[in-house]
Amino acid sequence: MTDSKTYGGPEEEWARIVYALRRGDIIGVEGNPGKSKRGELSIFPKKLTLLSPCMHMVPRLLTNVEVRFRQRYLDLMLHPEKRRIFEVRSQCVNYVRRFLDEKNFLEVETPMMNTIHGGATARPFKTVHNELNIDMFMRVAPELYLKMLVVGGLDRVYEIGRQFRNEGMDMTHNPEFTTCEFYMAYADYHDLMDMTETMISGMVRRNKKRGGGGLSGGG
Repeated sequence: MTDSKTYGGPEEEWARIVYALRRGDIIGVEGNPGKSKRGELSIFPKKLTLLSPCMHMVPRLLTNVEVRFRQRYLDLMLHPEKRRIFEVRSQCVNYVRRFLDEKNFLEVETPMMNTIHGGATARPFKTVHNELNIDMFMRVAPELYLKMLVVGGLDRVYEIGRQFRNEGMDMTHNPEFTTCEFYMAYADYHDLMDMTETMISGMVRRNKKRGGGGLSGGG
């Protein structure tokens, strides 16, 4: 923060800049670092340049939940702590991927559209393939394709990807979401339980070491 007394230029220039700037503008600053009266690390600028104007002034507060989720950029701008949710989610996904890779699983990508949606009991989204003139469905699970790969000789496979279910929607259900599904030949449910417990406990420990404070942002 600065004022006309700490600004390096004439007061007329300072007044012009203050009049032109709005909340949400991106500015370039040239000056010297220092601390404000409150002891906060700041910068005392000698030159301010408007790099990108904000055409619609950013509000001071954002309490409407629907607006927060529909305009997530506003939520992130006004509530910087929300960025941690995205960071933790990314860390969770990366940890799962590394964990499975180290156990010689092969990451694959399976089709998201097919003439049958199979793999789980759920109501699918329906679309049309214009070139073939046939109805197709967005997948509700990658299960069938992953099992085909295991049958074909790929003993350990997994996929981290989106699923689509045309059903109810509330705070705990979303029409599209991300899952991790893996299959391992010659393993039983005891092996899968042990592996899942090891994966989750290791993820929590690693996240706490980074100061994440839990996995509230995972999804």
